[in-house]
Amino acid sequence: MYVPKHFEAPSVEAMHELMRTAPLATLVSSTSVGLEANHIPLLWSPDPAAPSGCLRGHVARANPLWRNVTGESEVLAIFHGPDAYVSPGWYPSKQEDGKVVPTWNYVAVHAHGRLRTIDDRDWLREQLTLLTAEHEAGMASPWQLTDAPAGYIDKLMGAVVGIEIVISRLEGKWKASQNQPVANRDGVAAGLAVSGRAGAARMAALVAAGAEHRT
Repeated sequence: MYVPKHFEAPSVEAMHELMRTAPLATLVSSTSVGLEANHIPLLWSPDPAAPSGCLRGHVARANPLWRNVTGESEVLAIFHGPDAYVSPGWYPSKQEDGKVVPTWNYVAVHAHGRLRTIDDRDWLREQLTLLTAEHEAGMASPWQLTDAPAGYIDKLMGAVVGIEIVISRLEGKWKASQNQPVANRDGVAAGLAVSGRAGAARMAALVAAGAEHRT
């Protein structure tokens, strides 16, 4: 991923947080039939042996991913944060010289590593329990695996296979108008805040946070 210095992720912790809060990853792998992409929720967790942590999840047993990707093959998990179109009409500098063009702001994290498949019911049950607890937190009545009949869960577990990726390299891009002068950043934040488009409010907050530094 091309990452100019002014668009670098603010910290490793910020990348970890994005993976936790936006866990639906695009998992890209190289197979005998070419590149393949699967969309899988992955749970990030710290790992004593890997400074960047570990990703765990599961796929359908019918999904050829777990058979086609060996332990020697590197995979790429892409996590997507907020994104938004940026209109040049929001830049005050447009009135000065007109030298502005549209762009797109976005946040993304790329996690590289080797994929390991785990066909073990105890491991899988623990992973499903942790994944469910993570995303049911905050619900009025959090659902748990034990809420469903044991036989039903056992049958479904037989239809999935666990996957694990120890992250070997982590890179992030926070493109939030940092390359613009403060007045233009303020204009972008204001424009996004009232645009009403999906993701615009979250991006407006990121742009505004950068503008406050007045760099």
